[in-house]
Amino acid sequence: MLLELEKRKQPSRAMLYLTPVIAVLLTMVTGAVIFSLLGYDGFGAVWHIFVTPAADIDKWQDLGIKAAPLILIATGLSIGFRANVWNIGAEGQYVMGALAGTGVALATWHMEGVWILPLMCLAGILGGMAYAAIPAFLKTKLNVNEILSSLMLTYVAIQTLYYLMRGPWKDPDGFNFPQTRLFNDSQILPEIGDTFVHMGVPIAFLIAILAWYILSKTVFGFGVRVVGAAPNAARYGGFNKNRTIWMSLLAAGGLAGLAGTFEAAGPFGQMVPQFPTGYGFTAIIVAFLGRLHPVGIILAGIILAISYVGGEIAQTTIGLPNAATGLFQAMMLFFLLATDILVNYRLKIAGLARGGAA
Repeated sequence: MLLELEKRKQPSRAMLYLTPVIAVLLTMVTGAVIFSLLGYDGFGAVWHIFVTPAADIDKWQDLGIKAAPLILIATGLSIGFRANVWNIGAEGQYVMGALAGTGVALATWHMEGVWILPLMCLAGILGGMAYAAIPAFLKTKLNVNEILSSLMLTYVAIQTLYYLMRGPWKDPDGFNFPQTRLFNDSQILPEIGDTFVHMGVPIAFLIAILAWYILSKTVFGFGVRVVGAAPNAARYGGFNKNRTIWMSLLAAGGLAGLAGTFEAAGPFGQMVPQFPTGYGFTAIIVAFLGRLHPVGIILAGIILAISYVGGEIAQTTIGLPNAATGLFQAMMLFFLLATDILVNYRLKIAGLARGGAA
């Protein structure tokens, strides 16, 4: 029995929203098979990674903390992706934003005041924006591909982090460990109530909702969509492509930098060489899994956070390797891209009439 693809008369709106669900389900099934063949408890791996974190109320705080940076970064990336601006270097902007916020923290380490943390956040936003401005300049002035320039700059940011941790910013009282001083109380994000969920978590959700309003209700959002969908029409409509490139990259860099500052002033409480955790790359999966829509990104961010927390649970319960989380996330993106063809095409059995299409 052969299957063939038949072009739809118009894209399927149902498949547009159904394919992310299909991608997650295929990831779970394929992951169970792969880890069973490798000698692990495949069903247990899928259960612990995708079900246990969501079912265990005690893990919901961890999910919020993991989801917040993913949602922030993915929200910024989605603006550029809608305009066909492919910023793949959010990890570098995340790191540089965190370094900018850390620089303020170290400069004010002997001080106290409620103004310090907002200043750190502002520095993080500006640091991420400044780093995103490099590929924006190269793209608009020299027509350099932003995919390559933003990605390569990620490794520059990481090496800058390593240099600072082992040199100028090393804690003088840290027994020669490559890390900064611990941030003081004025530099740490406050926690909500009796939980250990920091204030950055609700702020990330609010920013995603604000982004939805901007993209759907403002002239800027309309311009982003038009530039991405019909560049020629956008030019005749008065929307400047280069300006859109700048704005989308700066927005992505600023939100990535803010996410980095939240992580440094939240879970880490200092800057360490282990700070780059791949959130900037995982956020690309979040953006596409959420269909570049801020509300979808919130849901996708929670799903990817579940995979992070579940991966840690699976390591301790069934001895799954640390790389399992990355494998599941990669499969999720692969299946999402693979099933996206169903938006514009339908499957049918070769030789049957159109009425037999699936």
